[in-house]
Amino acid sequence: MKPVVNMERLRSLLNGINAFGRLETGGFNRIGFSDADMAVRDWFAAEMRADGLTVTRDGANSVFGRYGAADAPSIMAGSHLDTVANGGAFDGALGVAVALECVRAMKDAGIRPAFPIEIVATSEEEGRFGGMLGSQAIAGLVTRDWLDHAADADGVTLKDAMRAGGLDPDAVLASARKPGSVKAFLELHIEQGPVLEREGTAIGLPEGATGIVNLQVRLRGTANHSGTTPMDMRADAFAGLAEIAVAIPQLISESGSDIARITIGKVELAPNHPHTIPGDAVFSVIIRDAAEEVMRGLQAAFGETCARVSGKHGLAFAIEEKSFIPPVAFDRELAALLHEEAGSLGLAARPMISGAGHDAQTMMTLCPSAMIFVPSRHGISHAPEEHTDWHDIEKGATLMLAALMRLSAG
Repeated sequence: MKPVVNMERLRSLLNGINAFGRLETGGFNRIGFSDADMAVRDWFAAEMRADGLTVTRDGANSVFGRYGAADAPSIMAGSHLDTVANGGAFDGALGVAVALECVRAMKDAGIRPAFPIEIVATSEEEGRFGGMLGSQAIAGLVTRDWLDHAADADGVTLKDAMRAGGLDPDAVLASARKPGSVKAFLELHIEQGPVLEREGTAIGLPEGATGIVNLQVRLRGTANHSGTTPMDMRADAFAGLAEIAVAIPQLISESGSDIARITIGKVELAPNHPHTIPGDAVFSVIIRDAAEEVMRGLQAAFGETCARVSGKHGLAFAIEEKSFIPPVAFDRELAALLHEEAGSLGLAARPMISGAGHDAQTMMTLCPSAMIFVPSRHGISHAPEEHTDWHDIEKGATLMLAALMRLSAG
């Protein structure tokens, strides 16, 4: 009996995941280690346990469901369950649901894999604390220093967030998998961009993922009365921030590449009062590119821009690097396998570079890794409007099933 993806069962599973953290806006809020994030992990673990899988958790609170032998290297497949604040229904959650549906399809067909398939729902992938905690813990990339100092944009430390959920932060460091224990890692994900939909292509097969530099910048000027302080005597932190933001396209043009990105995403002004000149501006800066040397070049150029603008406006400035995730090329043999299987299924597939960070790029330090992209409507992600059509999901899930069948057959 040939295994087949059950789309109604898959849709029901995704709806079950998205019962957690649902907002009146239509979006979802399962930020890492929130109550909704903790609860959905309990629910998903129970789903896998009911399927007869061996369910475990590691010290980072990633959840695993193993189908097959306990003592053989596994084929790991999955993604993450956490979301950004007011995020969408498909980012991360779809990849987890597809992985479980593939195993369910194999069980229905009576197929017992030679190499076990291990479903994973990684923890805290969305970078609340500046990294991809779950996959970094699996790959053994979390350091004591980072664990001790990681904090979110509101100043909540990773350790406090974990303790609030009843977890032991120090257990993160004991979560690394042994080399050779994972044979391969596959992750299905929505594209989060417009390319596949625009081209009418069913499947994207990323050759790699851009790296991410996460910076925090502080501009310090002088808070003063907005009516009595002449324009040429102000040390306005917001004016400095605005000029830096306007300079970003030129920075990309001079020091970046076609796929380079610089984003100012979170801004805090103080005193933040209508009649007071902002004396303090703290903001996040995310730099992305597929080449580490380009990323570092952009980071240096951004620092020079901050220095120039701060001098012009009479501001002090400081830049702190919160985290750095290098760009990664995915495994060529795995990518070739996915291309072959897509061809056998009659699915149009194109190579591409992922502009977003994913667990797969972290997992490359532990084992060969690759990804499957399915189209995103209008390229929208990290928003309530995020959507992928179910006929596109079926194509991606069918390809994932074919790849897992081939890899787990030995």
